[in-house]
Amino acid sequence: MLLGDYIDRGPGSKEVLDFIRELISLDYKIIPLMGNHEDMICKAQDSVMDNHNWMMNGGAVTLESFGAGQVSDIDGSYMDFMSKLPKYYIDGNYIFVHGGFNDDLEDPFSDEYSMLWDRRFSYDSPVFAGKVIIHGHRPHALAELEEQIRNNPSVINIDTGCVYGKEKGLGHLTGIDLNSMKLYSVDC
Repeated sequence: MLLGDYIDRGPGSKEVLDFIRELISLDYKIIPLMGNHEDMICKAQDSVMDNHNWMMNGGAVTLESFGAGQVSDIDGSYMDFMSKLPKYYIDGNYIFVHGGFNDDLEDPFSDEYSMLWDRRFSYDSPVFAGKVIIHGHRPHALAELEEQIRNNPSVINIDTGCVYGKEKGLGHLTGIDLNSMKLYSVDC
């Protein structure tokens, strides 16, 4: 399970998308979800204001990785791939999402904005009873994630801020084995 933000977070955005697409073509069982950055680039092609927002959030480095001057210069197959990424995925008792959910709605899965941008530590909706929500989007220190796992949480934020370097205990790319709840982390 990949939780989004494959672009805008370093000089290799195109290469990251190429790698994900290659894994899928080789029948690896991965499910890439949409992050807010993939959503921003998809909207950037339709609106000057959305394009400005995307550019302010890392769009220039993504354009550079594609050798593109503007979003319309990016090969349409990439845009099509990103626009079709699911916003969430349910596997047994686990719900995977980039951001979070709008806990105030009867159907929290109907609010796509929250799935890309929300950040919650807990949910009260009966829809999530007995489930564990795993998300990214909001970076926190690896030590905080380790403590979170020890406390048997119903929400796990796996984002340990790879893009931010050593700032405030960040700077790790982290995965989790859900069978053992063991974390795997590499320094960036």
